[in-house]
Amino acid sequence: MKICRFFTENDEICQGLYDPARPGLARVIRGDILGEWEATDREVLISRWLPPVAPPVVYALGFSYGRHAAETGTAPPEDPVVFMKAVTSVIGHREAIVLPAAGPERVDYEGELAVVIARRAKNLTPETAMDCVFGYTCANDVSARDWQFERQKGQWTRGKGFDTFCPLGPFLVTRDEIPDPDRLAIRTLLNDRVMQDASTADMLYPVSFIVSALSQSTTLLPGTVILTGTPEGVGFTRQPPVFLREGDVVSITIEGLGTLSNPVVRERP
Repeated sequence: MKICRFFTENDEICQGLYDPARPGLARVIRGDILGEWEATDREVLISRWLPPVAPPVVYALGFSYGRHAAETGTAPPEDPVVFMKAVTSVIGHREAIVLPAAGPERVDYEGELAVVIARRAKNLTPETAMDCVFGYTCANDVSARDWQFERQKGQWTRGKGFDTFCPLGPFLVTRDEIPDPDRLAIRTLLNDRVMQDASTADMLYPVSFIVSALSQSTTLLPGTVILTGTPEGVGFTRQPPVFLREGDVVSITIEGLGTLSNPVVRERP
């Protein structure tokens, strides 16, 4: 199933089932998708997309693709490199990425597979971890490189946590539709130019290992979002570097999950 979250024409926030054969429409869901719910017969027009889930926490991995680590001059890590993004950074499909007035000038894209946790879980094994996965969505780990590497002296949270720096969507695709999340094509386009073109098969860690590792001595809450890292092709490693500018459009397509697109604007002080 493809689940979306959106505003209707009457500014009502709804969750619904999306049928690609009926674009722009969704069947309204009654209840909590992370608990008890049912799909109704009511079909409404999607007026504005919201992120498909409102996460209580967002975890993210760095250097989880070997070739991405290599392009940054970093040795592949023995254990996952984990950081967090502010929940206030989460936005939906077609919502604008805002270049902050606070000062970042080198803002980068990172197309990623995101995992959504279904239920409260802790100390999972790789063998049991997938039972706690609700589904998957496309993500963009937007990153202010100047804050990440220079102004914050290598502490990543601030440079990756500005408002609008975590686009998710457009759909939350349930686990049953994606039998092998470790073999999905992933591509990032910037203004129709291919910037990243890879597969989740290139990840250093399978999704089951990532979920298990994050759950050790740590409770994963329902709706938790895990960004699994980005492949090679990010902007700051290019010669010359490529950073986001006002008027750009970033699109991330993952096999079976759809395409997440976001325009770029500049915040006015």
